[in-house]
Amino acid sequence: MATETDPVHVLFFPMMAQGHMLPTIDMAKLFAQRGIKTTIITTPLNAPLFTKTIEKSHNSTLQISLKVIKFPAKEAGLPEGIENIDSITNEDSNWKFFHAISLLQHPLDHLLQELRPQGLVADMFFPWATDIASKHGIPRISFHGTSFFAACAMDSLARHQPHKNVSSETDPFVLPGLPDRIELVKSQIPDSVRDGSQDDDFTKLQRSAKEAEKRSFGILVNSFYELEPAYADHYRNVLGKKAWHIGPVSLCNKNIEDKSQRGKTSSIDEHTCLKWLNSKKPNSVVYLCFGTTSNFSASQLHEIAMGLEAAEQEFIWVVKKQKGEEDEKEDWVPEGFEKRIGNKGLIVTGWAPQVLILDHESVGGFVTHCGWNSVLEGISAGLPMVTWPVFADQFYNEKLITDVLRIGVGVGARKWVMMVGDFVKREQIEKAVKEIMIGEKAEQIRSRANKLGEMARKAVEEGGSSYSDLSNFIEELKGSQLRKQH
Repeated sequence: MATETDPVHVLFFPMMAQGHMLPTIDMAKLFAQRGIKTTIITTPLNAPLFTKTIEKSHNSTLQISLKVIKFPAKEAGLPEGIENIDSITNEDSNWKFFHAISLLQHPLDHLLQELRPQGLVADMFFPWATDIASKHGIPRISFHGTSFFAACAMDSLARHQPHKNVSSETDPFVLPGLPDRIELVKSQIPDSVRDGSQDDDFTKLQRSAKEAEKRSFGILVNSFYELEPAYADHYRNVLGKKAWHIGPVSLCNKNIEDKSQRGKTSSIDEHTCLKWLNSKKPNSVVYLCFGTTSNFSASQLHEIAMGLEAAEQEFIWVVKKQKGEEDEKEDWVPEGFEKRIGNKGLIVTGWAPQVLILDHESVGGFVTHCGWNSVLEGISAGLPMVTWPVFADQFYNEKLITDVLRIGVGVGARKWVMMVGDFVKREQIEKAVKEIMIGEKAEQIRSRANKLGEMARKAVEEGGSSYSDLSNFIEELKGSQLRKQH
């Protein structure tokens, strides 16, 4: 057990998904910058994502290390080589993946026995982490990876079930008990909630996550108070959750190297990317990226290309690599598209240094799937957004952007469909892109977005709301350990 002079040691255990691991790297850096010894737990094929950060920390005073545990793919009936949810393409493998995750309890038990940390920050999808940590007398802190707003909206939906009062998929209903009037339609909520098939595996997992959370030390939220004050207050005071806001965590990446090396190895050389961006006017480029788990069809990609061409804006478009990419590319690229676009557009197939791109002065808008990491990165860069939610918490995040913050416009996606999303026509894409890039409305949205970007940057600086909440968290954690010792 640590004495008062030893550094406090915190373990971070993210779910094996890009959208969960990236904010965890940033959190580990944030904690290490405050003198906390941090260790990230991951599996062999996910380890490379963390190594650059670990290597860099060795050249500084930051204490960040990595512990690699075996991923039980075989035991769960998954093919070898699948250790990350982003590489899964069907629902059957999805459940096998969550089963594999549940088999990580034993290795976690061993690690806690060996390392005896003062805290364990474990992903919300590892509900069993609470009991294992408790067995060793270690506080478990839950990490959600979503907004206060989405958490409050999900609670309202589960508690009041307002969708049961409407008959059709397209009839709007209001989420009761929230600080703002928030309307959704039935087709925008998950099938399991919509059909009342509340006992599928995923719903059971979410339920046990909620139960485990009640017994945990609290919740870390990647957000900042000024962004969603009414919802931070509602979450803590009305729903009674113990939570600390410590974001946007991506803002710990200050220099070009940190921003370009965050995440997977980029499919585009940072210099090529910056050279192209440097040749453009301020706020003239729209950036499109739909995250690591959305799988758009060839016909949807074709429609995006046509919509972009019609919008006549310069763009960077990140297209997820499809299996057998070489054969498929021709299927969706409109005839003569690349020639007509010329230097006006840049298509990146695979992975792009998103934070680096969003922060560039020539980028003036962001078309996003509304994954929470992307939303926060867009907000931190002060950008207007076109919202194109696909599944998960993305339809709630869209409402925060369009209805509460008023810093974006919806593209018109109305259907929650796991990984695939609703089909959106080229005319809708053209209209939404123009709406955030040109004209008076675009200027008003940009002005609001810029102000939020400034608030985000201030929140993480010394004396800012997130900086102070992280200090409060560290003090509470130290206090809980000292009380145990005496």
